[in-house]
Amino acid sequence: MADPIDFTLIDEHEKTSIPATIVGSHVRLPPDAVAKALGWKLEKRGLCKGSRCVSVADFDGLVTDAGVDLTMLSRALGRPLAIDLDHRAAALAAPAADRRASMVSLEAPDFTLPDLEGNLRSLSQHRGNKILLVAHASW
Repeated sequence: MADPIDFTLIDEHEKTSIPATIVGSHVRLPPDAVAKALGWKLEKRGLCKGSRCVSVADFDGLVTDAGVDLTMLSRALGRPLAIDLDHRAAALAAPAADRRASMVSLEAPDFTLPDLEGNLRSLSQHRGNKILLVAHASW
């Protein structure tokens, strides 16, 4: 088994550096690192976060001696996953149900950016008002 490496896991907006083992194209994480980074703990009935539990059909495929398979974890949680092995990083997006609810509400997610004078402004500061956002990309 390969030695653990530093791996960056991005959970929507939170970035955590955790140990990981790469086996072929699979990223394996220690169960305690999954709990630390994502809040999901492995239990006999599956994955649990607080009182919410998700049963896992292929528990033996999800958890091996090398750790928790990140791809299978994302599938069990219903969350899209992007992995970049060269940069030792992965990102988990919000579950589809959360994204769908956000789209139905037509409420944009909050973000903070500097204005032209360098002052930080958040979208949430303007809730209830009509605003115009101008974005530019050089590509």
